[in-house]
Amino acid sequence: MSYKVLITEDIDKEGKDYLKKFGYEIKIAENIREETLIKEVKDCDAILVRMALITAKIMEAGIKLKVISKFGVGVDNIDVKEATKRGIRVTNSPESNKNTVAEYTMGLIISLAKKLFLYDRELRKGNFNIRENLSMDLEGKVLGIIGAGSIGKLVATKASKGFGMKVIEFKRNINELEESEYIEITDDLEYVFKHSDFISLHVPLTESTKNLIGEREFSLMKPEAFLINTARGEVVNNNALVEALLNNKIAGAAIDVYEGEVPSEDNPIFKLENVIVTPHTAAHTEEAMKRMSLHPAIGIQEILSGKDVSWPVN
Repeated sequence: MSYKVLITEDIDKEGKDYLKKFGYEIKIAENIREETLIKEVKDCDAILVRMALITAKIMEAGIKLKVISKFGVGVDNIDVKEATKRGIRVTNSPESNKNTVAEYTMGLIISLAKKLFLYDRELRKGNFNIRENLSMDLEGKVLGIIGAGSIGKLVATKASKGFGMKVIEFKRNINELEESEYIEITDDLEYVFKHSDFISLHVPLTESTKNLIGEREFSLMKPEAFLINTARGEVVNNNALVEALLNNKIAGAAIDVYEGEVPSEDNPIFKLENVIVTPHTAAHTEEAMKRMSLHPAIGIQEILSGKDVSWPVN
């Protein structure tokens, strides 16, 4: 039986070649506006989605729709509750970019600790004496990890085993066997913020994590501590972050994600010199892009062929 897959935004050829190998017909969406996807999904059995919003109206129009598969990890752009109600399976690709994001996170932590961006900027101005503004060692410093999933655990491993950092993982359900010489597990969020030199966020965007980090959390942090966000922009209250940075309540931040995905040009975060900003690129390596294209294609094939699903969401 021939199936048709709607790809909302183009992907690497690995994913498309995989689908074609099984005889799937591929349709690339003209754009990601809801009205466009409503028209284009009508004869499709599956959607492979990157950042497009997959709404109830799109699912309603997809009269043949059986599976929605996510390029990447976060499924906050998919109405999973509606999909479940309609019997539409949702899959994602949690194994595709976890090491890539973990490496990027460590790069941001190193850049903050070693003041790489400050040194680069000032030396280009002729300020050789900026070297007197001393950086810090990571060994012995405390890294607080909010979100001890696959990426958070990899960051913990790299930080503790690679750099000799002490790690505190925030986790709601604690298994004491998970603790080690370098890694402490706690269900006390306040404790993490009070005792960490770096806080790294790795939680998905849900109703419970939206604005999880705000004025109160920043007030608990050490004035010499840093925040790193490679999770989702909406997890952090942007106004509270700006206020904390402007008033030196924290030493700095590294931000890869923003509310609404694409940040507004007048976002005050861009005017601050104690912040590293990057355009949601933590997972954007050549290798990860290939995996993120292939893995959702695998999810589609598994569901439509009746096999066990490697990365189920619902």
